[in-house]
Amino acid sequence: LMIMSGAFQAIAGLVAIFDDEFYVIGRNYTFDLDVTAWGWVHLILGALLLLIGFSLLARQAWAGVVAIMLAVLSAVANFFFIPYYPFWAILIIALNVWVIWSVTRPGAVRT
Repeated sequence: LMIMSGAFQAIAGLVAIFDDEFYVIGRNYTFDLDVTAWGWVHLILGALLLLIGFSLLARQAWAGVVAIMLAVLSAVANFFFIPYYPFWAILIIALNVWVIWSVTRPGAVRT
């Protein structure tokens, strides 16, 4: 799930980088950040999520802690991205919550 969440995050980032006018935002949004900047944030987070997802598959013990931190960071970034593309952002938040639950359940990561 973390690999899928990272891929979705990276796709959203690439779309924002290549096509600035794909995401449209209202005028009264408090966190008015440039769409290209959001794209880079999502692309970097997506790449990190992919990397840590593969590390989890390799049964690296340190990857569990990093996975939780990145999933929380990704969920927060997507919370601020909701006005740009609500369905996609809420989907990624749900996947991140599922990743956090999966990693923190007893016996998920063996050392």
